[in-house]
Amino acid sequence: MNEPGLTAAVQRTEDPMLRAYRLWFEHTRKCADCKRVHKAQDGCEDGRELWGGYRLARLGGTV
Repeated sequence: MNEPGLTAAVQRTEDPMLRAYRLWFEHTRKCADCKRVHKAQDGCEDGRELWGGYRLARLGGTV
Protein backbone atom coordinates (compact mmCIF):
# COMPACT_ATOMS: atom_id res chain seq x y z
CA MET A 1 0.00 0.00 0.00
CA ASN A 2 1.49 3.32 -1.11
CA GLU A 3 0.96 6.48 0.81
CA PRO A 4 0.11 9.59 -1.18
CA GLY A 5 3.09 11.87 -1.67
CA LEU A 6 5.70 9.12 -1.43
CA THR A 7 7.62 8.30 -4.55
CA ALA A 8 10.22 5.68 -5.19
CA ALA A 9 13.70 6.90 -5.99
CA VAL A 10 15.01 5.32 -9.14
CA GLN A 11 18.74 5.26 -9.58
CA ARG A 12 19.80 5.25 -13.20
CA THR A 13 23.12 3.65 -13.86
CA GLU A 14 25.13 4.72 -16.84
CA ASP A 15 26.72 2.10 -19.07
CA PRO A 16 30.51 2.18 -18.36
CA MET A 17 31.33 2.41 -22.08
CA LEU A 18 28.94 5.32 -22.63
CA ARG A 19 30.21 7.07 -19.51
CA ALA A 20 33.82 6.77 -20.67
CA TYR A 21 32.90 8.09 -24.12
CA ARG A 22 30.92 10.99 -22.61
CA LEU A 23 33.87 11.97 -20.40
CA TRP A 24 36.23 11.91 -23.39
CA PHE A 25 33.77 13.83 -25.58
CA GLU A 26 33.21 16.53 -22.95
CA HIS A 27 36.97 16.88 -22.54
CA THR A 28 37.57 17.30 -26.28
CA ARG A 29 34.96 20.06 -26.50
CA LYS A 30 36.84 22.11 -23.89
CA CYS A 31 40.49 21.25 -24.60
CA ALA A 32 42.30 23.40 -27.16
CA ASP A 33 44.86 20.67 -27.91
CA CYS A 34 42.23 18.00 -28.52
CA LYS A 35 40.03 20.28 -30.66
CA ARG A 36 42.68 20.73 -33.34
CA VAL A 37 43.59 17.06 -33.93
CA HIS A 38 41.78 14.49 -36.07
CA LYS A 39 42.63 11.38 -34.04
CA ALA A 40 42.04 10.84 -30.34
CA GLN A 41 45.54 9.38 -30.05
CA ASP A 42 46.99 12.74 -31.14
CA GLY A 43 45.29 14.77 -28.40
CA CYS A 44 46.70 15.94 -25.08
CA GLU A 45 47.78 13.50 -22.38
CA ASP A 46 44.45 13.73 -20.52
CA GLY A 47 42.53 13.21 -23.75
CA ARG A 48 44.59 10.15 -24.65
CA GLU A 49 44.04 8.74 -21.17
CA LEU A 50 40.28 9.26 -21.43
CA TRP A 51 40.24 7.67 -24.89
CA GLY A 52 42.19 4.70 -23.52
CA GLY A 53 39.59 4.32 -20.78
CA TYR A 54 36.85 4.32 -23.41
CA ARG A 55 38.64 1.68 -25.48
CA LEU A 56 39.10 -0.49 -22.40
CA ALA A 57 35.43 -0.13 -21.43
CA ARG A 58 34.35 -0.91 -24.99
CA LEU A 59 36.25 -4.18 -24.84
CA GLY A 60 34.60 -5.08 -21.53
CA GLY A 61 37.35 -4.03 -19.15
CA THR A 62 37.02 -1.69 -16.24
CA VAL A 63 37.78 2.00 -16.33
